[in-house]
Amino acid sequence: MNPGKIEEIRFYSNELQEEMELLLYLPSRYSPLYKHNIILASDGKDYFQLGRIGRIADELMEEEMIEPVIIVGIPYKTVEERRRMYHPEGDRHEAYIRFLAHELIQYIDETYPTYQMGSSRMLIGDSLAASISLLTASKYPNCFGKVVLHSPFVNKYVLDAIQSIKDPSALSIYHVIGKQETYVPTTADGRLDFLTPNRELHELIKERRFPYFYEELEGDHTWKSWQPDIRRALLEINSL
Repeated sequence: MNPGKIEEIRFYSNELQEEMELLLYLPSRYSPLYKHNIILASDGKDYFQLGRIGRIADELMEEEMIEPVIIVGIPYKTVEERRRMYHPEGDRHEAYIRFLAHELIQYIDETYPTYQMGSSRMLIGDSLAASISLLTASKYPNCFGKVVLHSPFVNKYVLDAIQSIKDPSALSIYHVIGKQETYVPTTADGRLDFLTPNRELHELIKERRFPYFYEELEGDHTWKSWQPDIRRALLEINSL
């Protein structure tokens, strides 16, 4: 099996007023003659290096279990910037959402052969990157029809965003949380219980009848728990 290739590209964002360094994965059988689904991964470097998402996508496409896909990883520059852009109360989170929904998608659609519809676009993230993925999808459900959440940070802002979505059928959600995530160290907020708010999010999503997959993993708030889940996530989100 020939692996897909990952290119580093630079993209200037007017919304963020800075140049973003992106990781762009093209499958081994990439051809401009065929249309592709799109995955946007916040914490993008982690998804490629720790999650091995490119290799897993290669295997699933080789097995013809998923459609051809282009993956765009958006790495964060510093831990402080990550919080400013990903945290629901971060001062740059709305600009980051506009960057994803207006600028980055437009660039990918103009540069590569894509389906250009919500059902063919997926957002994926872990922890705060999962939170910003869910907030982006909730604000632009017609632009992003699928979201994969690995242990999102959940507060009232996130719950209110889910409550505000007018048409739950337009957004498919894959959601996992570790059973040991009750005392998670964070960079700015001390140790937090992630499990209880995620169970609250689970109940709300279920109540509102989104197309939905949920499971509590035997694990903690690390890539040791998330990496083995990537394959199932890519399969399940496409079957919802």
